[in-house]
Amino acid sequence: MAGIGFELRKLMRRDSYLSLLQAYAYAGVISSGPWILSIIAVIFIGIISVPAVVPPRLVAQFQISVTYLIALSLILTGFVQLALTRYCADRIFDQEHYRLIPSLNGAIFIVTTLAGCLAFPLAILLFEDKSMSFRLLLATSFVVLCDVWIAAILLSGLKAYKAVLWNFAAGYGSTLVLSFFLRSWNLEGLMLAFLTGQFVLLMGMLLVVYRTYPSTQFLDFDFLKKGRVYYSLVLTGFFYNLGIWADKLVFWFHPYTGSKVIGPMRASEIYDLPIFLAYLAIVPGMAIFLARMETDFVEYYDKFYDAVREGGTLGYIHEMKDEMVRMAREGIYEIVKIQSIAAIGVFLLGRQLLALARIDQLYLPLLYVDVAGASFQVVFLGIMNVFLYLDKRKRVLTLVVLFTVLNFIFSILSIMAGPFFYGYGFALSLVISIFVGMIFLDRDFRMLEYETFMLR
Repeated sequence: MAGIGFELRKLMRRDSYLSLLQAYAYAGVISSGPWILSIIAVIFIGIISVPAVVPPRLVAQFQISVTYLIALSLILTGFVQLALTRYCADRIFDQEHYRLIPSLNGAIFIVTTLAGCLAFPLAILLFEDKSMSFRLLLATSFVVLCDVWIAAILLSGLKAYKAVLWNFAAGYGSTLVLSFFLRSWNLEGLMLAFLTGQFVLLMGMLLVVYRTYPSTQFLDFDFLKKGRVYYSLVLTGFFYNLGIWADKLVFWFHPYTGSKVIGPMRASEIYDLPIFLAYLAIVPGMAIFLARMETDFVEYYDKFYDAVREGGTLGYIHEMKDEMVRMAREGIYEIVKIQSIAAIGVFLLGRQLLALARIDQLYLPLLYVDVAGASFQVVFLGIMNVFLYLDKRKRVLTLVVLFTVLNFIFSILSIMAGPFFYGYGFALSLVISIFVGMIFLDRDFRMLEYETFMLR
């Protein structure tokens, strides 16, 4: 399975502005395509369903239900995502490709069982005012969505970004088409369309994995054995996903900012709309993040550790280490520069964007803060990625726990401080986490040779 780094380096080495633009555009589509497709599909479903679904508030209930399904499934599968990705990367390095399919099936079996045991009783008990068919569709969608994240994370970890993108396009494209024909069934029809699309998405990704890494064994739990699983990564995946949704959860369930939509699900109209627009503004930063990490940084990272393993000269090892550090720093700084430009663009066009989305201009200050916070999130992701390459798992866990705790605390304080401070909790928690991460990163780069040779 070809990595995206090879294709990006091939484009960048053509030494022309057009090829450079193509490389960054390609990285932007690959890195941001799946979730942009998800957002656009859900929005279009709402647009085409409003005239046919009666009453219209059922469309909002569907959109909020999908948001909760995505959020809760990401948080639940966070325990598995990074740990399974690292396990699969280790097996590929050890030339044990035959273990990938059985381990993936084992992870899906565990996640399906756990998600089903949680989702079906809760859906039946907590949505008494809805039909049984909707409750069963909701619970089934949650289970399938959990499995989707496991397959998507594995494919992303194996650098099969294009496969992830095309399957997301197929899955959400199916959802969009089916929602047009099933919208007359109201909430149940929209949820059936979503479930069908997620099933298409899951089957497509599994097909890619099965074709790439065939195995004679079907099911195995080798990834849970001692020495195979890294518990720090188990916690890191959970806390990172929880941290990303912490401010949203606070605004949803705080009595000042949230309101009931369907069953126990709540939403915050004042917070949800600006944060949605803000996340669309991080595409340039994500493009730079993926392009830099998968080309310049990885190239010198491989050269450094190849020299260490193969007995390269001390001078060459120092040189490759210095280049790796330089590329990491330049990559992070470039993310900051490009994302700053994107944020300034949103600041300048903020009023027009709100008018286009039919959002009141009173949301403008919150949009600015959310754009800054989303931009900081890209920088934070870049720092985490460097630490994971360096195998600094405890560093990453410390940072994501810090981010999660601060995001919860600061978001609550921002609500207590008043509407002017909404969004500052999310942004400030990331600023502090980035600052701490940069201190850790500077220290770890200085100690890299010592720790590589003396502590391994």
